[in-house]
Amino acid sequence: MSETSVHPTSVVSPSATLGPGVEIGPFCVVHDNVVVGDGSFLESHVVLGSPTAGYYADPRGYEPEPCRIGPSAIVRSHTVVYAGVTVGESFECGHRVTIREGSVVGASVRIGTNSDLQGHLTAGDYVRIHSNVFVAQHSTIEDFVWLLPNVTLTNDPHPPSDTCTVGPTVRRYAVVSAGATVFPGVEIGEGALVGAMSLVRHDVEANTVVVGVPARVLGPTSEVTCDDGKLDRVYPWWSHFRRGYPEGVLPNS
Repeated sequence: MSETSVHPTSVVSPSATLGPGVEIGPFCVVHDNVVVGDGSFLESHVVLGSPTAGYYADPRGYEPEPCRIGPSAIVRSHTVVYAGVTVGESFECGHRVTIREGSVVGASVRIGTNSDLQGHLTAGDYVRIHSNVFVAQHSTIEDFVWLLPNVTLTNDPHPPSDTCTVGPTVRRYAVVSAGATVFPGVEIGEGALVGAMSLVRHDVEANTVVVGVPARVLGPTSEVTCDDGKLDRVYPWWSHFRRGYPEGVLPNS
């Protein structure tokens, strides 16, 4: 593996740890107590280990929680990852992504441009979060979930509140389509499908399609058909879509 490379315009804390083969582009800032895994790539203007609110209350006494980026990550320009975040291997994100403190992001996760993960949340392995997605604090996103563009996961049943916040739970293989909003505490079942622009106020059972405002049950995912007639079976989605997943990771088609 090649040697670590840091652009001369970037600032890397002496307490940060950079693995072999890490490449850091122009105007990046890597704060104290940050670990960047082997072979990772940071484009320009990336900030890792950004201070949390505690820093501004007591800059001299502030001790940042570790920020860990796994090996083989691709972090694109103007992304900010806060102190206290753990990201697994083979992470990839678009531009201007924010991941707040307390977030635990699994392996091989992809996050699109302008998405905002508000912290104290979990995202499992192989999660796909498209552009302009908002994920509220305390959300739980299990393995292989898809959140398509402009999805909003909320956590406050009667905003503003500090005492009743609870994020949604999206079970593995579920798909939340573009523009949908999921209410606080709602559980989207395994393999479920939320239709575009839907407003989901109640739990969705596994392998069920819901659509509308408010969302209503349309039927099982097994009855979804391909309008173009190109697919014999649309769901589960992994029966026909396997691009970007290593061999043996998804169930047999």
